[in-house]
Amino acid sequence: MTTLTTNNIEVGFDGNEWIQMIRKKTNRKISVPVLPKTKKILEKYGNELPKISNQKFNSYLKEISALLSIEKKLTHNIARKTFATTVLLYNNLPMEIVSELLGHSNMNITQAHYGKVVQKKVSDEMKNLQSKLLENKTPLL
Repeated sequence: MTTLTTNNIEVGFDGNEWIQMIRKKTNRKISVPVLPKTKKILEKYGNELPKISNQKFNSYLKEISALLSIEKKLTHNIARKTFATTVLLYNNLPMEIVSELLGHSNMNITQAHYGKVVQKKVSDEMKNLQSKLLENKTPLL
């Protein structure tokens, strides 16, 4: 995140803009589509994002949490996990895509971190199915 520049934005195979980077931790290439909100942020800053260290980013998150009376300690890593769960997984993106977008070296890492979220979704979906079956009086066999 701290090394992101407009040079990292390329037109991809689908004709859309993508952020292309090498993740330092895993040395793997990551490709993330540029969503409309991202595009607006880039335009706001004249396509040159301010450089911010992870420490400063966490400091800003601490200020925000204090202003909003959030008791949980917010960090860059917590924000990343929140994005993965509330934006990606809860919007039905497959685990393989989440793994790719997060730049994990293999699916086991993603599943270890986010498996409980998927289990909760399975439970919720089964409750929905059960309600529909009861509502329609559809026999299971």
